[in-house]
Amino acid sequence: MTNICDVAIIGAGPYGLSLAAHLAQMGVDFRIFGKTLDSWRNHMPKDMLLKSDGFASNISAPGEAGTLRAFCGARGIEYADQGKPVSLDLFSEYAGWFQRRYVPRVEETHVTGVARNGNGFSVELETGEILNAKYVVMAAGITWFAHMHPALKGLPEWAASHSYAHRDVSQFNGRDVAVLGAGASAVDLAALLADSGANVQIVARSGAVRFHAPPDAHGASLISQLKNPPTGIGPGWRSFFCANTPLLFHRLPESMRLRATRTHLGPAPGWFMRQRVEGRIPMQLGTSLLQAAAKDDRVELSLAGENGTRSTANFDHVISATGYKPDLTKLPFLSLSLLSEIAMVENTAILSDQFETSSPGFYVTGPAAANAFGPLMRFMVGAEFAAPRIAAHLRRRLGATSMARAA
Repeated sequence: MTNICDVAIIGAGPYGLSLAAHLAQMGVDFRIFGKTLDSWRNHMPKDMLLKSDGFASNISAPGEAGTLRAFCGARGIEYADQGKPVSLDLFSEYAGWFQRRYVPRVEETHVTGVARNGNGFSVELETGEILNAKYVVMAAGITWFAHMHPALKGLPEWAASHSYAHRDVSQFNGRDVAVLGAGASAVDLAALLADSGANVQIVARSGAVRFHAPPDAHGASLISQLKNPPTGIGPGWRSFFCANTPLLFHRLPESMRLRATRTHLGPAPGWFMRQRVEGRIPMQLGTSLLQAAAKDDRVELSLAGENGTRSTANFDHVISATGYKPDLTKLPFLSLSLLSEIAMVENTAILSDQFETSSPGFYVTGPAAANAFGPLMRFMVGAEFAAPRIAAHLRRRLGATSMARAA
């Protein structure tokens, strides 16, 4: 293996694999690093169902042969673009096939350092190899961005954790567990805990769990679609704008982009989870966590209701299912000198319309690009926009470099 390449991709999740598939089709020299689909395979609740519909659960590749629909059709697996939830097991099987077919040379090793090296970058691997790359694309997904409730920070591991740590929850059988949050992560995990024999309770600041609406039997009608157009990130005209015009979103004033990314499509479990939790799992809604303390092998939570009433509750363990907040400063492999070159807002990179940061040659895609291109980037379907765009841009830049050298 050479220690020189044109493009280094950091991350082998849906965004990294999608970009690699497009670069491979274009004949661009690249290397991709990371545990393939690690977050999906090792950090999502087992038996989970994806919130995204079938048509929005593809890893992106040139042509239609790499879609989930094509994968299921070739194997006789029941599939529907909408209305039939995609299981995590099915998605993992599909993703493994996609990787073997389109990106067979994923290097399942961690990147330990990235720094500027002249006009390119020095990329250090945990194997000790140092790679020189002309361009680097950061597609690290959510791995480093788990957002822990502030009140739980500093508690010992036996007392509190983030939902990212729990694929298997069998260790909580017979124990009292609080799950903080009202989104998909919280509800999916609470259902899995209940199935595993835990005494689970959901505690959430929100006054209601806002489940997605179930498929509309009349959803295919023209009138229904005009009123509430379907998109890969959910129905509605606001979602239609975010999903179909990310370049227009990118050109909105910064304050408007940040507000829209923060507020549109808040926590919402899939419609199919309602029957698994309602009437089965106790919920303290409209309740804020003020403080948490470890006392006598239990965790004591100080809570406040919407009307200001105060109460305490005790559990064996508390799980913060409070989502993910992209923050480039949390990536331990980025050198301080490189970080200092990157213009940021809310600790996320300010990006060009080609996903390039202010540090020439360094790109960011996936959820960490949401403040630039909108809520679309928080979903897998966003790779269908980002991957071919970044790949085509890199091919043009590399072609220009080759022509300049030839001249």
